[in-house]
Amino acid sequence: MTQTMPSNSQAKSDNEPLLAETLSVYDFLAGISQLSILGVVETTALVEAIHREIVLRPIGLLNHKYGDFWRHSISSRVYGMVRGITLLVGQGLAFAMHKSNHFLGPKTKQPLPNSLHQLVDVLNGVMGDHLENKNNPLALPMMLYRSEGQPIAKLNQESQTQVLSGKVVIILHGLCMGYINWQPTNEQGLGQRIAKAQPETSVLYLNYNTGRRISTNGREFSALLQQLTAAHPDISEITLIGHSMGGLVSRSALYYGEQAQQQWVEKTKKLITLGTPHHGAVLERIGNTVQQTISKLPFAGSLGKLGDIRSTGIIDLRHGSIRDEDWQSLATRSVLPDSERHFTPLPEHIAAYFLAASLSEEGDTSKVNYLLGDGLVNIHSALGEHIGDHSLDVPEEHKAVFYGIGHMALLSDKRVLDQTINWLREPL
Repeated sequence: MTQTMPSNSQAKSDNEPLLAETLSVYDFLAGISQLSILGVVETTALVEAIHREIVLRPIGLLNHKYGDFWRHSISSRVYGMVRGITLLVGQGLAFAMHKSNHFLGPKTKQPLPNSLHQLVDVLNGVMGDHLENKNNPLALPMMLYRSEGQPIAKLNQESQTQVLSGKVVIILHGLCMGYINWQPTNEQGLGQRIAKAQPETSVLYLNYNTGRRISTNGREFSALLQQLTAAHPDISEITLIGHSMGGLVSRSALYYGEQAQQQWVEKTKKLITLGTPHHGAVLERIGNTVQQTISKLPFAGSLGKLGDIRSTGIIDLRHGSIRDEDWQSLATRSVLPDSERHFTPLPEHIAAYFLAASLSEEGDTSKVNYLLGDGLVNIHSALGEHIGDHSLDVPEEHKAVFYGIGHMALLSDKRVLDQTINWLREPL
């Protein structure tokens, strides 16, 4: 295992074409409008729940058979009126925006600037599953981008000048991020450095809604890769590079692709993960514990519902869950405990390389160092090490730990990028 010194990120069918549809200014405005309206409605519901608890709990009627008392009260009707008026205003605003889009035309159809796109990436990470369930225009579709930052159009209708062949590297971002965070046009970014080190290699970036279930994204990514290899049969080798959640989505795709015996899996030879919580992220576990504690407190139980706002993508990070079976049987928006999580080994032919980081200095052997890790993911989790049967058993020579680096710096730190390129060069 390499250690270095410190220095100053429902599947579509295989035959369904995935379109290159980037967000427009109109999509952003419409999405924010809908989000604002729903925010008022849901906040009103939360305030009403707290009010109801404060009024009924002291007199023993909170869960009493006469609980209909509240639904027929003046307070309940006032809250209902607020929600009704808000929804009515929202419908009027949506109609007005639709009409303005018709009159303004091209101005509202312009692509969203990168600065606003990054805001959308964050919103998708925090509540992406809610956005998708509400058909909000801000819910990001899964798309592949070329190294120049251009989206790939229908995979089965690519022009002959855009044919991919030989080696392909696909780079995946982590939670609350997008392909933009890899700085695809920056000469010092990972994609451009790979292109210089291996000119014969094509570099692609995956953009996806990080608030969805990891297994859902994994299934869709697998279908997308099957489309890619079908549209470009001359692709000979695929390497997946995932930062944080991106590594879990890659593993999930490999699992579902192998189950379906898809061709792209056999062409995939390497998996490189940077700070991926293979066995979960401590911060999500802490957040879940806090939510559960608050929900059991008198007069504060309704506040526990605030935790339900966070996306299922974040919830899946609790134990690094990458399969449907880890959550499908549950009635709540949660995941199975670590002891019941389904073990998902890597395909035998895959050469895996795991990189971890630590905010501490090299030589710090304290438990805090391994627990803290890069600030979001601890070292053992990033290296796939687990007590019991869940260890991913990556060879020690395929692991690296870098010190004095935070989780987000993994995307740009020179030592990390150099190590990644060295792993790409390693013969199979």
